[in-house]
This record gives sequence, C-alpha cells and structure tokens, in this order.
Amino acid sequence: MVEPVGNHYIVARPVYSENLFDEEHEKLHRYHKNFWDNLKLYFRCSRQKAKKIALRFFPIVSWLPAYRFREWILSDIISGINTGLVSVLQGLAFALLVNVPPGYGLYAAFFPVLVYFVFGTSRHISVGPFPVLSLMVGGVVVRLVPDSSTGNDNSTNTSIIDEERVMVAASVTFLSGIIQLLLGILQFGFIVIYLSHSLISGFTTAAAIHVLVSQLKFMLQLPVPGYNVPFGIIYTLESVFSQIKDTNIADLVTSLLVLLIVFVVKELNDRYKAKLPAPIPIELIVTVLAALISYFVEFEKRFNVAVVGELEEGFQAPVAPDIGILQKCIGDSISIAIVAFAVAFSVAKVYSIKHDYPIDGNQELIAFGLGNIVGGAFKGFASSTALSRSGVQESTGGKTQIAGIISAFIVLIVILAIGFLLAPLQKSVLAALALGNLKGMLMQFKEVGVLWRKDKYDCVIWVVTFLAAVFLGLDIGLATAVAFELLTVVIRSQFPSCTILANVGRSNIYRNRKDYTDIYEPEGVKIFRCSSPIFFANIEFFKEKLITAVGFNPLRVLRKRNKALRKIKKMLKKGELQVTPKGLSCMANQTHESDEELDNNRIEELDQPTSMTDLPIRINWSSDLPPGITVPQVNIHSIVLDFSAVSFLDFSAMRVLQKTLKEFIRIDIDIYIAGAHEGFLEKLERCEFFDEEIKPSMFFLSIHDAVLHILLKKDTASSPKLKLTEKGTNKDCIINTSNGLRSRENKVSLLFPAVSLQLHRNH
Repeated sequence: MVEPVGNHYIVARPVYSENLFDEEHEKLHRYHKNFWDNLKLYFRCSRQKAKKIALRFFPIVSWLPAYRFREWILSDIISGINTGLVSVLQGLAFALLVNVPPGYGLYAAFFPVLVYFVFGTSRHISVGPFPVLSLMVGGVVVRLVPDSSTGNDNSTNTSIIDEERVMVAASVTFLSGIIQLLLGILQFGFIVIYLSHSLISGFTTAAAIHVLVSQLKFMLQLPVPGYNVPFGIIYTLESVFSQIKDTNIADLVTSLLVLLIVFVVKELNDRYKAKLPAPIPIELIVTVLAALISYFVEFEKRFNVAVVGELEEGFQAPVAPDIGILQKCIGDSISIAIVAFAVAFSVAKVYSIKHDYPIDGNQELIAFGLGNIVGGAFKGFASSTALSRSGVQESTGGKTQIAGIISAFIVLIVILAIGFLLAPLQKSVLAALALGNLKGMLMQFKEVGVLWRKDKYDCVIWVVTFLAAVFLGLDIGLATAVAFELLTVVIRSQFPSCTILANVGRSNIYRNRKDYTDIYEPEGVKIFRCSSPIFFANIEFFKEKLITAVGFNPLRVLRKRNKALRKIKKMLKKGELQVTPKGLSCMANQTHESDEELDNNRIEELDQPTSMTDLPIRINWSSDLPPGITVPQVNIHSIVLDFSAVSFLDFSAMRVLQKTLKEFIRIDIDIYIAGAHEGFLEKLERCEFFDEEIKPSMFFLSIHDAVLHILLKKDTASSPKLKLTEKGTNKDCIINTSNGLRSRENKVSLLFPAVSLQLHRNH
C-alpha cells in the first residue's frame, strides 16, 4: 500500500524475496513465440497482409492519391526547377570526382530520381550524385583503369580510357544497387545503427578532404595520376607540388574567383534565409556567366584551359555490367552501398521528423538499390542524396517527390536539347562548384571540441574515423572506423563501472558511498553494483572488482581454512591440542609443517567446503586460534549484488559467477542478488545454475529488501525471544517507510529512522 503524505510517501509491505513475491502474486503464464512461430507468421499470407506489403513496396500508392494539387503543385514546381538546375551542375561537377566525362553525371542525376519517385518513402530528399560516393567510385575507377603511363594523350587513347572508366563506374554502381536491394529485401535496414553520428561526421569530413585534394588537378590543370591505395592522398599531394610550376594560371584564377563568389553568396543565403523567398541560385548564375565568357573570349584556344566539351545528346542504350569488374570490386561495392544508404537515411530522417511523417529504412534500401541498378545499367554512377541539394528542394517549398520529378525533367531537357551550351565551360569552374558544396562538411571540424566536452569516446571515434579515412582511403577507412567504434563498445562493456553502495538518508535509497556524506553501511554487509551486462569478456573483471570491494580473495581464505583444519586434526590426533570448555588448548610444542606437507597431494580438496563433522568442537574462525595457525580475517557476513543494471548474463559468465559465489558461500558469507530483471531466474534455472549451495532464495526484489532481510536475520539469530517467533512470521514482516512511524510489537531496530520493521504473530 502506498499513501502520500505531503512530499513523502508511506510504503507498507512485506520484505520480499523473489520466491516469496511469486508465491503471493500469481504470475500469468504467457506463451512466448519461438523462432518457428515468427517464421510461420512472417510467411503467412492474407488479403490484409498482401495489401500492406503492396503499399509498403510501392509507397507512391499511399501518398499520390492524397496529393493536395491546388495547395502543393506550385510549390513543387518552383522547388523542382531550382533543384533541377542544381542537379545539372552537381552532376557535371561530381562526374569529375568519378574520373568520367561530365555528361555521365547527368545520367546519375536523372534515372535514380525516377525510381525513387515510385519506391522511396521520403518526400523531401533530392536523389542523385553525392560527392563522397562519387569519390569512392572514382577511387575504384582509377585503381582498375589507371591513367595512361605512356604519355600518349591522343584523342583515341583518351576515348578508350574514358569508355573503360565509364564501364567500371557503371558496374560498381550496379553491384552496389544489388547489395542494397538484397539488404532491403532481407530487412537489414537496421545496419545504419552501427554508423553513429560521430562516425558519419568524421567520415564525411575526411571525404571532403579527399574531394578537395582530388580537385586540385582540375583547378591547376596538372596531369596528376590517381592513387587509390593507403596514404594515396600523400602521394597525390606530392605529385601536385612537384608539378606546381606547370600550373595553368587561367584555370587557377578562374577557380579561385568562382570559389570566392560561391562562398560569399552561400554565406548570404544562410544569413538571410528567413528574408529571402528562395536561395540565390549562385551555381546557375556562375555557370551561365562562365560559359558565356569562355565562349566569347575563347579561353580554350587562348589559355589552353580544359573544358567540358561536347555532351552527347540523348541516352545511350543500357549495358550489362562486366562480370570481371564485379569480381574485383565486391568490397568497394559493399562500402559504397552502406555509405550511400547511411547518408541518405540520415538526411531523410531529419526531414521526416521536421515534417512529421514516417520513413521505412528497409524500403529506402530497396528504393536506392533499384535506383542504382537502373542508373548503372544506363552508365550512371552511384547515387544517394546531397545535403545541399536536398536543402534547396526543401527550403524552396518542396512538398513531395513531385518536385523530384520536375527536377529530373530539367535534367532531361539538358540531356536532350541544351547540353551543347555547356561545352565551352571550363572544368576548373566545375571543380570550384564541387568544392563550394563542401563548406558544410568542412565545418564539421567544429564538432571535435564539442564532442570532447560532452563525450570523449565519441570524440575519439570522430578523430580515428577522420584519420583512417584520410590516410587509408575511404573504403579501408570506413571498415577501420566501424571496427574501432565496435571496439569502444566492447571496451566500455568489458570494463564496466563497479561501485560500492551505501544507504543514503537512512531510507530505502542506495547510492555510491563516495558521493555522499550522510550514509549508513550495515555492519558486515557489502553492497556491490555492476552497471553493465555480464558476459564472457568482462566476467573476470567483475570478479576482480568484487574481490577488491570485499577486501579478500574467498578462494584463498577457503584454502587457508582447509589447511588449518588439516593441521588441527593432526594436532588433535597427536595430542598436541586438547578440547577444553574455553576452546582448543595447546598441550605441547607444535610440529612445524610446510604447506606442501599439509597439501599431501590432495590440493583439489582445499577448494571444497570446510567440513567439521569429525571434530569435537566447532571452530570459530574469527576467534583466537591455536598458536602457529593463522587464517585471513573476514570481517563481513553478507554481500548484496545489485543486478538492476545487468541486462543479460551469458552462459560462460554464468559458470564463472556460479563458481565465485560458491567460494564466498563456502567461507560462510551469505550472498544476495537484488533487482534482477524479469526472466533472469527462469534463465538461471534452465541453465542449472542452482544447486545445494546456490538457491533461488538468495534473490530479492530490491537492495532494501535484501538489507532488511539480512538485519532481521542477524537480530533474530542474536535474540532467543525473536527465534521463538521467527517461524511463520516472514510473510508478516512489514516495512513502513515514513519518518513518523514506529513499530508496535516485536520491534527490531534497523538503525533506519525512516524505516521500522514489524513482526506480527499469526492470530
């Protein structure tokens, strides 16, 4: 019963062990589904389930009929036009990261959008090229099709290399799509949980550094080969600086000027976004101006700058992926698939929370997988979503993926009709535009200081991820980062926080005894808490911390006691000891025997419980022993293990725990386990944890229940009157938690001003 008294509460209930609680409160026996039950349920077919699967697989069927045409169409058209213009420019720019002709970036900005329109669940992200993915695909392209080492730069050789690189990019994209589709079908959308915010932030920042370094050759117009090997970024910088004197000044000046303009205008867009009806389309303005200036001034002829060149009009026929290429890039494709999904899902989740609609991780995997399969078949490269492009689509009023379709229509117009207008555009302008979109990623360096103040583990994950991705490459770096992240989890759980608790305020509250001054520790009782699951990797650490907390090793004490018993038995047999009313009395000089002689080749018996059945007197190990016989002193009689934070206990740890508890029990220390979660006892029973020494009666609902039981047990043992009334009274042991209450009969003082125990006879 709980009664409020002002800002206090009064609790009147028995001291409950787990067994006693189960006896008084009948538990419902629920049927828990096993693996086969869930499997049958998963494959069971019904009309409702078929409809649900169809709606989940084709989300367009759900949201398109509910489209508010009059309210949303104008916003989607405006958003789609703005997003489409950005998509065209980013497609051309990010194609340089893939090391393929710029025109193929338009395919990557077109086909995945069409597929996502039908299968995607986010209404606001803009699907298409993403600089990190483009760079990862570009690394595979350069590794499998390196630059010509002969120095022959004729158009035929360049064309052959470009065709091979396009095929590699398409094949890698196709395989990444297959992997994403399979993960989606197998319901593996949860894999994104293993990529923490710190890891993604560090990885994308490192990718931004790679993008920056990779664009130097276009900004300076230098023949820098690609290095997709560990420490490749260092080799690239070495190659750049060794040729720095050959820089094309016109390209350098153009790219720096474009960068300056883009950064300034983007800063203005961010600062005055509340006042501007739409962000200033600076990429479009710069591209148009640069193309016009380059066309009329004829930069290509006068300054020998590199330009985009003629873009093929129309679409190419779909191609099948190259099996030989697929076999060489399985690992890269897995990395690309996971990174693409992680980034896209993260962005989609932000907008879903902002606009209050659900997204399905598994369906997102299917949508991006199908998009990359189609995009790869039409010679595009891997797609996800660019943060800046999605920001344009959402901030300009986009309501649904209708805006995405309109943006794809803008890309289509460029592919079919007006692509030739971009032919005189300098590649250095595209490189500068690509770098202009990296501001947000590069600004993530600020997170290091914030993370260090808030969570040092996350800060270390960020730094390790960044360094690994920068120096080892994006693919190996990602694998290294995930492995390190999981290692930090193992380390944190392998070395959990273990504390000694004490009663605070003489009530039913127990906290770390080092943190408070007004504490009470029952004499001879240790309360030990482990704030972690206990499993094979940390059970030895748990055991060491427990031994340190109690101040002695129970196995050592047990062995010393058994050796002392052997010696006492020998001395009694030889007449060197005699039993007197006061205890054992030494009658003669004792014989000194070594530990080896006492072991007598029966060392395994030293670990067994001490047996005094064949002795004429029971030995009190805390009292004075005969001269020459010493055993470690044990100043506690009970240990309470707080398992409220132990979420699971595996079989390996269970066996070690069982052995450890027996060692304590065999030296006459009572063990109590408090706060174990539901199902804990059932699992221990299934695993045959209990025996004659370890019994279910050691489990209590709470620490306070266990402590009160210990104090009552000790008071009962020391009082003959209480011993007479002990039988049958455990159920009537009532705790009253209130500063003003006092026990009325059979009162047991528990040294708690806020707690009194009442023992009632059965009338």
